[in-house]
Amino acid sequence: MQIIIILLYLLILIYSIAEEIKSRLRSGNACYHSVQNLLSSRLLSKILKMKIHRTVILPIVLYGCETWSLTLREERKLRGFENVVLRRIFGPTRDELTGEWRRLHNEELNDLYCSPNIVRVIKLRGMTWVGHVARMGEMRGCIGTCWGNRRERDHWGGLGVDGCIILGWISRRWNVGIWTG
Repeated sequence: MQIIIILLYLLILIYSIAEEIKSRLRSGNACYHSVQNLLSSRLLSKILKMKIHRTVILPIVLYGCETWSLTLREERKLRGFENVVLRRIFGPTRDELTGEWRRLHNEELNDLYCSPNIVRVIKLRGMTWVGHVARMGEMRGCIGTCWGNRRERDHWGGLGVDGCIILGWISRRWNVGIWTG
């Protein structure tokens, strides 16, 4: 019975996360449109344009991303948004064979943009947040909410069946191994 309740809770959580991601992308899109003239300007260097992207646009999109669990559809939307911004920053390139101007391909954008992509940043922040919650003291209420009373069982060793299922689900969902730090 507890597993069914947990799964229902996770489904509701995933739906609300999808709505949150849509809202964050709308806000990020509005911010992008407000600075798109700067990002396409020839007067600014590409390094400065990337700094504008990292300090103005990304924080708006990534606000609260520590608690998100992404589906493949949401990952594609986030990568698509990031690629639109990066294409504006780096501009078109001239094809060596035909001499015509063309858009940069996704692989070329990844090579030019030295930072990790937006999906990787979200997953890293999520794992950092989970580690932070796991290390919280007993005085804080969050640890009791996430894993129950620590006095009853060992922190990682005695999670029980439900805890192992949840932790395994998080690990598979974020595509990372369980880090017990």
